[in-house]
Amino acid sequence: MGWLLGELGYCVYQDWDRGRSWKRGPTYIVLVQADEKYLDEPYHRCRPGLNHLAFHAESREQVDELTAKLRARDVPILYEDEHPFAGGDDHYAVYFEDPERMTVELVAPE
Repeated sequence: MGWLLGELGYCVYQDWDRGRSWKRGPTYIVLVQADEKYLDEPYHRCRPGLNHLAFHAESREQVDELTAKLRARDVPILYEDEHPFAGGDDHYAVYFEDPERMTVELVAPE
């Protein structure tokens, strides 16, 4: 996830043994490794809690560039048969899974 946040203009703000934070303007994102005792139930987006993360891209070109980088990293692209319009005819985006199987969306401006 860190490389993607860098591509989107976020800068590492804090770094510690089990986590890292990034900032971009007023936005602050923190990712922390869960303690072992909480790993017995894997993440699933349909359970209560966070469904997915969505980020704004600067353009359709940026969505395309990052899609190519995701593929080069063997990151699973979701809804491949409908890409880049899986969210609808007016919604240009790439949906993919992070290593924890969290859905991440990168959407271009309309």
